[in-house]
Amino acid sequence: MEKATVPSIQLEKLQSTTAGTTIAYNFSYKDNLIGSLLAIFGHLIISIGLNLQKYSHVRLAGSKDPRSYFKTKTWWLGLFLIILGEIAVFSSYAFAPLSLIVPLSAVSLIASSIIGIIFIKEKWKPKEFLRRYVLSFIGCGLAVIGTYLLITFGPNSHEKMIADNIIRHLVSWPFLLYLLVTILSFCSLLYYYKQKNANYLLIIITLVALLGSVTVITVKALAGMIIVSIQDTMQLGYPIFYVMFVTMVATSIAQASFLSQASELYDSALIASVNYIVSTSLAISAGAVFYLDFRNEDALHICIFALGCLIAFLGVFLITRSRKKTKAFEPYVAISSMPGANNMHDNGSTIQPDFGSSFSYGALQSNDSLSELYTAATLPVVSEEASPGQAYKVLEHNKSE
Repeated sequence: MEKATVPSIQLEKLQSTTAGTTIAYNFSYKDNLIGSLLAIFGHLIISIGLNLQKYSHVRLAGSKDPRSYFKTKTWWLGLFLIILGEIAVFSSYAFAPLSLIVPLSAVSLIASSIIGIIFIKEKWKPKEFLRRYVLSFIGCGLAVIGTYLLITFGPNSHEKMIADNIIRHLVSWPFLLYLLVTILSFCSLLYYYKQKNANYLLIIITLVALLGSVTVITVKALAGMIIVSIQDTMQLGYPIFYVMFVTMVATSIAQASFLSQASELYDSALIASVNYIVSTSLAISAGAVFYLDFRNEDALHICIFALGCLIAFLGVFLITRSRKKTKAFEPYVAISSMPGANNMHDNGSTIQPDFGSSFSYGALQSNDSLSELYTAATLPVVSEEASPGQAYKVLEHNKSE
């Protein structure tokens, strides 16, 4: 009888375990869907808000309205949408794994590309329009396909973000090793960037991505602890919460500083694509090391997830590649257009000559022949020994003087 009862007990345990595993998997898939939808909604709203603020600036610049931009309703509506989107993205980290949420930032680039095409001011012929925006359409399609693969085959590991679990991950040897490598890499790149003047885009973006990998770890910890405090037990009294908060603020400010420096040297579209690719790769690595996002995933899901990332990377690259580099046009002044003014040239040429396609008024290029042409003329004054009828004598100005 004992031999007969043992298998039945084991069978009952196996059935209960299987049922429990199925329930946990469905619950985690539901959380993945909630987190993904929150991230997509947040990035979409942020993109709309940024474009509204840009529209407010452009409209004020092209009109005689003396108001400042922060006194317009459009600008405040854009700011409200940006804050709402950031809250949605922040909340998404509490429901889905870090490695799933980070690549979904491609949605903001897709939305910006579509909004830019919809609100275009110029009129294009169908062939010119397709030739101009064919890469954007292909990039948007690839980014959507990559996003679908990321959501479908993304990591499905979930853990309750309580203080004890976060501390346990924080002192684990894989993360300590990862943190050591990150610190050494950051210090080395910073040395070459500051001391060796290596102002390469990849170096600056890698510095941003290394800081960003730490930022997303803290963001998920903070969001998870806030959700646990709302649903279950209070976690905001633990010191680890405030350590994560200070780290998040410090790394975010440092990222903004490096991105500002990069924007002064390189095109914004190129920065967006390179930053998305490098930052997403390092953030996924940070999630895999700190939160063990891929611990329960099989090789097939991991490979398809990596394929989705590569497709999204290619889509973002094509979207930013097709953006037209706009140059600000600053009109120059022609003396011939000023009535009553003496013209220094017989043909009425402009004060600021056109050097190729440059319209930067007031910034002459280095040219020796032009330096003599624009040397200020002097008006010599004759000494007091001159005749009383002619106190001053105007001499002809020679460029050799």
